[in-house]
Amino acid sequence: MPRLLLRGCCVLLAIAASAPSGGPAYAIPQRTRPSILLVTLDTTRADRMGFMGSTRGLTTALDAFARDALVFTNAFAQAPITTVSHATILTGTYPPFHHVTDFGAPLAKSIPYLPDLLRQAGYRTGAFVGSLVLDPQTGTAPGFDRGFDTYDAGFRVRRPGENRYHTVERRADEVVARASAWIAQERSGPWFAWVHLYDAHDPYEPPADLKDRFAAARYDGEIAGVDRAVGRLLRVIDANTIVAVTADHGEALGDHGEDTHGVFLYEPVMHVPLILRLPGTRPERVRARVRLADLAPTLLASAAITPTASMQGESLLPLAHGQDARDRPVYSETNYPQQAFNWSPLVAWRADRFLLVRAPKTELYDTTTDAAAAQNIAAARARVVQGMSAELDAFVQRVTGGAAPSGKTPIDPDLAARLASLGYVSGTDTRESRGVDPKNRIATANALHSAVVAVEDGAFQRAIPLLEKVTATEPGIPLAQLQLGVAYARQRQYARAVPTLRKAVVLQPENLFAHYELAVGLYETGDLNTAAKEFELVAARMPNWADAQYSLGSVFARIDRVPDATRCLRRAIELEPRHFRANLLLGRILTLQGQASAAIAMLKTAAEADPRSSEAHLFLADAYDKTGAVEEASKERQRAKSLIKP
Repeated sequence: MPRLLLRGCCVLLAIAASAPSGGPAYAIPQRTRPSILLVTLDTTRADRMGFMGSTRGLTTALDAFARDALVFTNAFAQAPITTVSHATILTGTYPPFHHVTDFGAPLAKSIPYLPDLLRQAGYRTGAFVGSLVLDPQTGTAPGFDRGFDTYDAGFRVRRPGENRYHTVERRADEVVARASAWIAQERSGPWFAWVHLYDAHDPYEPPADLKDRFAAARYDGEIAGVDRAVGRLLRVIDANTIVAVTADHGEALGDHGEDTHGVFLYEPVMHVPLILRLPGTRPERVRARVRLADLAPTLLASAAITPTASMQGESLLPLAHGQDARDRPVYSETNYPQQAFNWSPLVAWRADRFLLVRAPKTELYDTTTDAAAAQNIAAARARVVQGMSAELDAFVQRVTGGAAPSGKTPIDPDLAARLASLGYVSGTDTRESRGVDPKNRIATANALHSAVVAVEDGAFQRAIPLLEKVTATEPGIPLAQLQLGVAYARQRQYARAVPTLRKAVVLQPENLFAHYELAVGLYETGDLNTAAKEFELVAARMPNWADAQYSLGSVFARIDRVPDATRCLRRAIELEPRHFRANLLLGRILTLQGQASAAIAMLKTAAEADPRSSEAHLFLADAYDKTGAVEEASKERQRAKSLIKP
C-alpha cells in the first residue's frame, strides 16, 4: 500500500477511535465525587507559559501548579473566537455539530453540555466570566447559562466616558474574588466552577502595579497579571479538586500579518496551554497532540461519570495513564473572515506532521521542519493535500452526521453595539462569501479592528482616517461603513455621516443599529420625516429599547405629532424609569399642555438622573411656577443658574 494511503487510513482509524464507546468511564477511586475547577484564560498564547518553555518569567504561579499536574504540550483550539471555542470546551463537540459559529448563535438544548450533565449528577454549578462576550443576558452567548445554578456576568455596553472594567469587562482579580466567595460557600460539595479570565484580550492594559515593568510589552503584562490571579484562585481549593487550566485561543501578535485573532488558524493563535490536575495521577508531560474538544469528556470521566455518547471529543485519561500515545488529528475553523468582511472562511486540519489550511489558495505546511508555517508546500505535495482533504471531508461528515449546516443566525439588532465595545464584529453575514483569501487582506482586518477600538474609546480623530482607508479599498464591509458614519456623527459631521450610514443600511438592512444611527444623522441634518421613518422601523422591531422609543418620540414632537410623541415617551419611561431625556421631554410637553402638576415628577426625575443639567432645573422651575409653587421655582432657577457656565 502506498505510504500516503497507509497514513490516511491510520488517521481515519484515529478519527473513528475518538468517538466515545459508551462503556464505563475511567474512574478515580474515591468515596465521593471530586469537585471540579475549570479555568479558561482568554487570548493566552502557549509560548508565554514558563511550563511550556518560555523564559520571560511571566507565569510563576502556573509553573508551580504545572509541576504537580499533567501538562499537554500539544493542545489545540477548534476556533480562534471566544464563544465558538468555549462552546467546544464545554460541550466536547466540534463547531460543525454545536453550530455556535458566531457571536449570538444560540447553544441548542440538544447539545451535550458539561455543567448540565454535572448538575444532573448532583454537582452545584457556578460560572464566573470576565467579559460581555460570554454574558447570555446580552445576547452574545445565548444558552451558555444552561445547567448553572449561578452564572455571574451582568455586563452592559460602555457609554462615553465610562470605565471598560465597570461595563464590558472585569479584571481577573474581581472575577477570582467572586468565584472564590462562591467556592467558599460550597464546601460540602461536590461543585463545578468555571472561571473565565479575559484580561489578556486587547486592548492590553496590565494592572496598575505592572504597567511600568511591562510598558514595552503590555500583552506580557496582562499574562503576568492573570497568572497572579490564578495563583490566588488555586489557593482556595483543596488538593482533592480536579483542576483544568487552558486557553480558548492565543493571540497572533503580528504572526502572518495578523495583529490579534479571529482570521487565521496558525500556531500562535491555535496552540494553547492545557494543564490537568487529577488527584491520584502522577505528574507527566504528555506530548501527543490533543484537542480542546477532548476536555469535557475527560472531566466527566475523571469524576467517574460516563461521557454522553453524543460528545465527540475523546477522553485524555488513556494518555495520562500511558495507555495511548497517539497524536490526535485536529480540526479547526473560523467563519470570522466571512462574518466580518465577507471574505472566505477558513478550515484547518492537523494530522501527522502536516497542517492543511483550506482556503481559496490551499496551504500545506510541514510542521516538523517549518514550525512558523512560512513555506507553503501545497503545490509540491499535491498527493498529501489530496489525502488530507479526504480525511477532512470524512471528519466533517462524521461529526455532522451528514446533515446540512444549520441556517444562518439572524443578526441581533443591537449586538453590533455590544461587541464593538470589545473590538468585534457582530452577527452572521447573510451574504455569500466572495471567495476573497484572507491572507491577501489582513491589513484591512487590522485597520478595521484598530478603528473599532478607537471609536469605542472615543478617539474619533484617530479612527476616521483608518475607516476612510478601509471603506475606500473595501466598500462592501458593513461594519466599516457603520463605524465611519458613527465616528463622523460623534464629531457632529452629520452631513458626512448620512451617506456613509445609508451605505451601511444597504449592505446590511437587517442591522437596526445602523438604521438607528442613520435616523440620528437625518434628524440632525433636518430631514425629520425620513428620520421618523427610520426611528419607527427600529422602534417597531425593538419595542423594548428605551432609547429607540425616546428618539421616535423626540422626532414626532418636532413634526407636530404630539400624541404619538407622548405615547413613545411614556413607553421609554416604562422601559427605563430614570431615562433622562424621555422624562425631560415628556415633562416639558406636559407643562406646555397645561399639565404642569403631572410634569413635575418627570422633571424631578430628569434633574436627579443628570444633576448637571441646567435645562432640567429650568424646566422644573417653569412647571413649579405654573402650579403656584413660587419658592420651589426660585430654588430651581438658582440651581440652573449655578450650572450655566459663564
